[in-house]
Amino acid sequence: MKEIKAYVHSNRVAGVIAALKSSSAWDTPSRSEHNLSVYVVKGSLAPLSDSERHYSIDLGEEVINEYKLELHCADEHVDELVAVIRREAHTGQVGAGWIYVIPIEQAVRAD
Repeated sequence: MKEIKAYVHSNRVAGVIAALKSSSAWDTPSRSEHNLSVYVVKGSLAPLSDSERHYSIDLGEEVINEYKLELHCADEHVDELVAVIRREAHTGQVGAGWIYVIPIEQAVRAD
């Protein structure tokens, strides 16, 4: 099992989520393993427009509101789901976003 973390611009996140949920990797019998969480975070992605620019008094620098996606999936679905995120989150900016894949050593259901 793996965890995929991705940092996505706010104007791309809805398309990324819709594409993930319509992918063949999502629609599998093991779909119950998929756990997608979405967080609004302050980040340092390059702004796509002036409307994304904000100055954080707490941090003392310019930030933008971006989204952090965390998705848990079976190992065999990682490549497809990462490809979906790359395609849908792509902005054309160099270094605009990051996707991380992290192994999960153990997952225990809380039921």
